[in-house]
Amino acid sequence: MSRGGIEALWARDGAWPLAPLAWLYGAVTGARNLAYDRGWLASHALGLPAVSVGNLSVGGTGKTPVANWIAQRLLAHGARPAILLRGYGDDEPLVHARLTPGAIVVADADRVRGAAAAKARGATVLVLDDAFQHRRARRDLDLVLVAAEQATLHRQLPAGPLREAPRGLRRADGLIITRKRATRDEAERAASAWATHHPGIPVAIVTLAPAGLQRVDGAGRLGGDALAGRDVLAISAIGAPEAFEAQLAGLGARVTSAAFSDHHAFTDAEVASLAARAPRDGVVVCTLKDAVKLEGRWPRGGPALWYLSQAVVIERGADWIEARLARLARPS
Repeated sequence: MSRGGIEALWARDGAWPLAPLAWLYGAVTGARNLAYDRGWLASHALGLPAVSVGNLSVGGTGKTPVANWIAQRLLAHGARPAILLRGYGDDEPLVHARLTPGAIVVADADRVRGAAAAKARGATVLVLDDAFQHRRARRDLDLVLVAAEQATLHRQLPAGPLREAPRGLRRADGLIITRKRATRDEAERAASAWATHHPGIPVAIVTLAPAGLQRVDGAGRLGGDALAGRDVLAISAIGAPEAFEAQLAGLGARVTSAAFSDHHAFTDAEVASLAARAPRDGVVVCTLKDAVKLEGRWPRGGPALWYLSQAVVIERGADWIEARLARLARPS
């Protein structure tokens, strides 16, 4: 079943037969967290100030653009950040390197080992991408992202999208509600609902806004208004393809979906087929996560391939985020 089909089941509670498996999953994750809380499992210092950008759910919260925005702010504060990630799929390290060329990027499933490698390369602060559940690595600031579009989905895997129970938010130092197609009011309601799991937690609301089109081969840029009234083939292999497609539609495009599973490795035949599906007098648009995999493989002489860049806009909570990042960048 596609990711969209699974989310549709979650949204209408159609996955209730999976509730026993979700209970078992919850019991295992709960026992693991208890073991760390009691000190039965050890966490390890990373040797540098560290911020984790994670979530409670699977995919679609905007961790990658937010983690890069944080790295860029740390650079602005005079630090030398390293972005640590598991390295699942070849796309993630390439995306981080593209978005924040001034940062060190280290892909290693062992974050403790990755931190040592980053420090050896000159890093002064660490940004851990998707590490909220990676409790073996100690950090100074834990930020948890929740997508406003998933705010009502509270079941754990596989009956819902949650990696752990909402009470896990109590471990976080800050809550960031992200939105792509949700309204600001919906994001505010999501913030209020999730903050009940950790009263007093600092809250921010971030919109991931389309910031224009860039040709994958670097040969040009266009404003988002260039899509108004155009037929667009939307290529995506990400956690929430429907949000990407909604952004394109919001720019006035008539969207045809070409969605694949998250981190999909495109075959040569699929690349050729996608190029052949380009709409007549239309545009082919992908995400940056897919652009780094498709550049160099897109047929020469074929239709231009563009990616939609994303801007991180802090709508609420900028003050506390900046204060915490400045403290990490210049530890006493």
